[in-house]
Amino acid sequence: MKFTGDQLQRYSRHLILPEVGEEGQARLLKARVFIVGAGGLGSSAGYYLAAAGVGTLGIIDNDQVELSNLQRQIAHCTRTIGVPKVESAKLTFESLNPDVHIIPVKERLTKQNILKFIKDYDIIVDCSDNYATRFLVNDACVINRKPLVTGAIFKFEGQLTVVIPHEGPCYRCLFEEPPPPDILPLPQDAGLLGVIPGVIGTLQAAEVLKLIIGTGEILKGELLIYHALKTSFRKVKIPKNPECPLCGEHPIITELIEYR
Repeated sequence: MKFTGDQLQRYSRHLILPEVGEEGQARLLKARVFIVGAGGLGSSAGYYLAAAGVGTLGIIDNDQVELSNLQRQIAHCTRTIGVPKVESAKLTFESLNPDVHIIPVKERLTKQNILKFIKDYDIIVDCSDNYATRFLVNDACVINRKPLVTGAIFKFEGQLTVVIPHEGPCYRCLFEEPPPPDILPLPQDAGLLGVIPGVIGTLQAAEVLKLIIGTGEILKGELLIYHALKTSFRKVKIPKNPECPLCGEHPIITELIEYR
């Protein structure tokens, strides 16, 4: 791939890294990544993926920007209050890097449409804020063999892991079923330190970049947990469950289930 003068300057810090170089940057520019959610995690993950030059970013969200979002959702600003989040994110990411093509999808993700949306993408990034969507995305990725980088946040903590279908455990190996509805408080009721999605979303972006470039150790089979008040990171092994209903030896989930 021949880089323009602007690209040589924009990606110069990547190009001088032996682990990235011109070949790695070319892979980034050709990559297609689909982000589920344009909130706190999606803002941070999308911002750094756009900055890195990931060529196509699809992003799905059905909400509009609200004033209360701006404490943590850096893809949006005061001027875009009332604008669909995906359109606000598109403006932000494309103004950051014109090399990047943003495909906004203002819809709610369901079992009826998820396969249509993810089929043309290389990697899926789950930045949703509820268990129902996390399980739906995990199941769709495993069934369709799409690498998945999934993250979650709560109060002062965050966590993430990477699912490589049929090469390691999936999200159901960690949590077999979603918890009953309304058992956990909603983010607007529990509260959230604004920087937490920045930390976890950036780590999600780092895992995506490593997957695209093909370098480093991927967070497969491990759950990384961050606690801001303790300033601590810890990894927990996720064993592959042979009885997993989705990716085990005798799977019983062969079609998508929707939990609402």
